[in-house]
Amino acid sequence: MIGIGVDVVEIERFRRSLERTPSMRTRLFVPSELADVASRVDPVPALAARFAAREALMKSLGVGLGAFGFHEAWVERAASGAPSIVVSGRAAELAAEAGVQRWHLSLSHVDLVAIAYVVAE
Repeated sequence: MIGIGVDVVEIERFRRSLERTPSMRTRLFVPSELADVASRVDPVPALAARFAAREALMKSLGVGLGAFGFHEAWVERAASGAPSIVVSGRAAELAAEAGVQRWHLSLSHVDLVAIAYVVAE
């Protein structure tokens, strides 16, 4: 194991940020993520979990916010619904430098918070 990362996002605080700054959606998330949650009655908890995944990924690599762009790491879902991490650009470079071969991702959300747990292997 190379590293682990966990991040928790307060859903209502994240919702208020998205309402105040609608352009945040496209600044933070890639089109496939926005499409994945578009049919949900309330996509904000799923978006909060995806944001937490980016933060947890940074922590698993031992780097801080700003080490790579938000569009250089994103969440995809398999047909089964299982989430996975995809990295490109600087995020992929940092992962390669650290020797990451695989990612493990778990996402969850409840009324108040969304959480992401990332293991870099």
